[in-house]
This record gives sequence, structure tokens and C-alpha cells, in this order.
Amino acid sequence: MDTAHIRNFSIIAHIDHGKTTLSDRLLHRTGTITTREMEDQLLDSMDLEKERGITIKAHPVTMLYQAGNGETYELNLIDTPGHVDFSYEVSRSLSACEGALLIVDAAQGVEAQTVANVHLAMKQNLAIIPVINKIDLPHADVAQAKRQLEDILAIAGDSAILASAKEGIGIEQILEAIVERIPAPKPTGAPSLQALGFDCYFDTYRGVVTHVRVFNGELKPGMQVKLLHSGKNVEVKEVGSFNPKPYVRERLECGETGYMTANIKSPLEVKMGDTITDARHPAPALPGFKEIHPMVFSGIYPINTGDYEHLKANLAKLQLNDSAFVYQPETSVALGFGFRCGFLGLLHLEIVQERLRREYNMDIIATYPSVIYRVKLTDGTEVQIDNPAYLPPVAQIESISEPMVRAFVICPNEYIGDMMALITEKRGAVDHTETLDSRRVMLTSLLPLNEILIDFHDRIKSITRGYGSMDYEPADYQASNMVKLDLLVNGEAVDAFSCIVHRDKAEGRGRALAARLKEVIPRQLYAVAIQAAIGGKIIARETVSALRKDVTAKCYGGDITRKRKLLEKQKEGKKRMKSFGSVNIPQEAFIEVLKA
Repeated sequence: MDTAHIRNFSIIAHIDHGKTTLSDRLLHRTGTITTREMEDQLLDSMDLEKERGITIKAHPVTMLYQAGNGETYELNLIDTPGHVDFSYEVSRSLSACEGALLIVDAAQGVEAQTVANVHLAMKQNLAIIPVINKIDLPHADVAQAKRQLEDILAIAGDSAILASAKEGIGIEQILEAIVERIPAPKPTGAPSLQALGFDCYFDTYRGVVTHVRVFNGELKPGMQVKLLHSGKNVEVKEVGSFNPKPYVRERLECGETGYMTANIKSPLEVKMGDTITDARHPAPALPGFKEIHPMVFSGIYPINTGDYEHLKANLAKLQLNDSAFVYQPETSVALGFGFRCGFLGLLHLEIVQERLRREYNMDIIATYPSVIYRVKLTDGTEVQIDNPAYLPPVAQIESISEPMVRAFVICPNEYIGDMMALITEKRGAVDHTETLDSRRVMLTSLLPLNEILIDFHDRIKSITRGYGSMDYEPADYQASNMVKLDLLVNGEAVDAFSCIVHRDKAEGRGRALAARLKEVIPRQLYAVAIQAAIGGKIIARETVSALRKDVTAKCYGGDITRKRKLLEKQKEGKKRMKSFGSVNIPQEAFIEVLKA
């Protein structure tokens, strides 16, 4: 189709503002899927996506729409994930488009991720069409949503289309606005083929299927193409588009979106955001490419040590569908053989663990998540540490820097004091506050990444009764007073419980872990000391009392010295037993403590 009749757009929104429902309606209205094939959340293929109501993987789809002027247009919708963890995926998807539909929930208004995604879209110079969704809800406030569009995002409120994706209201206006307001794609003027590979997935029969958007030239089977950033030359086997299922086409022309298959066996060979060009006459690379680096690390171990090979095979399968997930083998004295896994963020970590449990029926245990610390040594070198076990001795360390994030928290006015207290408790500092409207404020703050790993999001939701929302982006590294906290059981360090924490928080963390461990370690015939230590200094201690046999039971009356003699003899025996004995911590104890 000629470029004047092609429109490429994506949909951006905060979680649960109706993005997936709207894409279902567009597919149905354009006749891409029949009423018989219609189902809810059609583009979300994973059970997890349907259950949680979130998009994890982007899905492109091509629709043919006959506009009011009688002409037929090819509309390419590139669906994007809404969560901050996948923001690079969102930015790559947006760079394959010329416009975006911005969805705002009429009842909830503009949220934290709406702001973040609009900034991404504006950076790419996209035409933005605002849509106020869910206007059929009894507590919808359309006037307020329009005001927020103008005040917070600087988008004219009158240009917004009022819609209800669930009821099918306003779908026609949205399609007409896409044709009228989004510009047609223009060739870049490069000497040969230029296409952006913005995503990929693994197919058992065809190998890696790469999602592409052609910016210049055309892509057809039999061509020798080069992936510029990974430096690989491949032959194109097949090209096509999605409606939502893939169908084969003769060629993909300038401005069109679809997929290509070639002799590529692993998704790791295709870098997200790579430029695909003619191998014989290469064109320059498209801008915006960057390598994806994991932000959060956690150890994943099988509960039954015999499942190690099984877990290894399943992690490899999982990586085929998710190239941002990385893993490498590691061993732990306490937990046996397992893997050190890297994730983009907390939601990503949660999703991967959940998929392992569900799709592959794995019983796994995950260690406390950690981030990458930069450690400057006294000899001037710098090392990166993602596992407390590899931290050099204290005498060799000059300073430890931790990764920071810039967090944007939107909350109702009355909770601003509680929110500031939470940010201070997490060692953060509020840069500035912005009043969004009469009811809500946005706090911009700088926080250490490892402080928001566990319960930060949950705490925001509970403090603000569910009305708060948060979004974050990586900031720089900052030197902090970080120390390694060890847990000693009977004088021996247990590596699975080691962690790197800020010195001010070490004591509280050590006490909590020691108290938890005291509950789950079985009693021995002698007293067992559980100690939390920083280097050689003990900062917290709990004692598991001994199982004691009453050796004086056979004494009936008589002199006290007889009893004392028996007790001293018992004490000697226990001392000897303690010097030879070792405490075996059962697997259940590890699971209990790591769950806490």
C-alpha cells in the first residue's frame, strides 16, 4: 500500500485505564476479527496478563479501515506494556510509530505512568490523540480529566475524544482521528533498506520471529540483510503481518509494520532496537539504540536439589521469550546449586518467578533481591558487585556507591505528610512537590533503588487507600555508608542470609532476621547462638535454648554438693558437644526466613 494510506500508532496509558479493552474494540470495529472470534483481552496472550490485567509483551496488529472519505487505510497498532520496568520496550515501540493514543480514565484522572509515557512519546515527536475513557462510569468526572490534561501534560482538553471502550462509545471518532491527525510515514531518504527490529519472540518451527517496522526501502524473502548492532548477516525466509495471528505477505514496503523470519536460532542474537539493512549496501543505523541491562538481581534455587537440570532447561526456555532476562549458575553452601538471575525491575522479577511456578511447575526459592553496587578499592580499581558473597574484605574498600532512582509519586493532598515520612524512612529526599489539581500532588524524589525493592509500592497503596501511584526512572550512582550484614549460626556465617545494607538500617534488619531464625531453627542439646554481625562486630543476638535432660532427678534429698557435681558434669559434656557439633539448618527454615 502507498505510504499516504498507512498510519502507525500505539496506545499509551497507566495500568488499568482500559488500553487493552480499547484495542479489542478497534480490532472488532475494523473487521480484523469477527464477532465469533471475539474475546476479552485479545492481544494479551499469557494467562498472567489476563489475570492481572497488565500487558507484559508488546503485540503488533495490522487493521484495514474504510474511512469516512471512502478510502481504505492500513492502520498498524503497536501495543505497548504500561509498566515502568518495560520502559525501554515502550520507547522502541513508540519509535516505530508516528502517533499515539493517550488514554486517561475519566474516574481516576492522570496517573504517574501516564505522565512518564507521555514524556517518552513527546521525546519521539509523536502526534498525541488524547482519549478520555470510561465516561459511562457513574463517578466519571470528564471536566476534571480535561483540566488535568491541560495543567499536567499541556495537551488541549478540547481535543480529547470522549469514549467508553467497554460500551463501544466513541470508537468511530477515534478511528477517524487516527486517519486525520496522525501523519503518514515518510521515507528517511537512506540509500537502501532501513528497518527497526522492535521486538522478537521464539517459534519452535520457524526460530526467532522479529517484529519490524520498515523506514526505508522494502523487505522481501530471499534478501541478504545485516543486523547492524549485533553484526550478523542473515537471509530473510519469510515476511508478513499480524491480524492478530501472523499471515504471510510478498513484501513489507516503506512505512509498513510486520514480522520477518531468518535463520536465527536464539533471541539473544537479535538486539531490541537494532537496525536491519541490506547486507550488500548497508544504510546508517536508526537512532535511539541502547543495550538493556538488568537492574535487580536475585538467586533462584530449586527446593528439591534433584530439579537443578530441570530448572536449567526451563530458564533457557523462558529466556527464548524474554531476552531481557539473564541468568548464570551459582552455588550456595546452604541452598546448593542454583542460578543468579538479572531482571529489569520488580514487576519483571515477580512475573518470571510466577511463570516458572505456573508454566513449568517448578518449586523454587528466591533469595533477597539485590542491586549492582560499585565498589571502589584502595588500589584505585572499581568492581561491580551484585552478590554480597563477592564483596571484598573491608580493609580493601575505599567506598561503596549504590544505584539511585528518581521516583514520581502522585497522591491525594491529605496524605502528603505520610508520603514524605515514608520517603524519608527509605533514605530518600523530596526534590520538589507539584500541585496537579485541587485534589492531588506529585512528589519528585531521589531514592536508593535497594530501598524500594520490597514493600515500597505496597506501602504507597496502603497509606493512600489505593489512590497513590508511582513511577520511577534510573538516576546516577551515589556513595553511601553501605556495609555487609552477616548472620552467624553457632559462629559460622550462612551465605544465603548475607546482604548489603545501609549502616543505619543494619541493626534493625539484623535483629529481625535473628528473631525470625530463632523461631525456625530446631533446638539442639546445647544452646545455639544466632548473631548478626558487621565484619567482626556483633550487632544483634538471639539464643536458641538447649534441650535439657534433668540429671538431678535421681537425687532424693541429701547434700546440695551431689546435685552440683552432676550439673557440672553435664555442663562439661555440653561444652565438648558444642565444640564438635554443627547445626544443620533445615531447608524449611531457609524458605520461611526468605519469605519474610
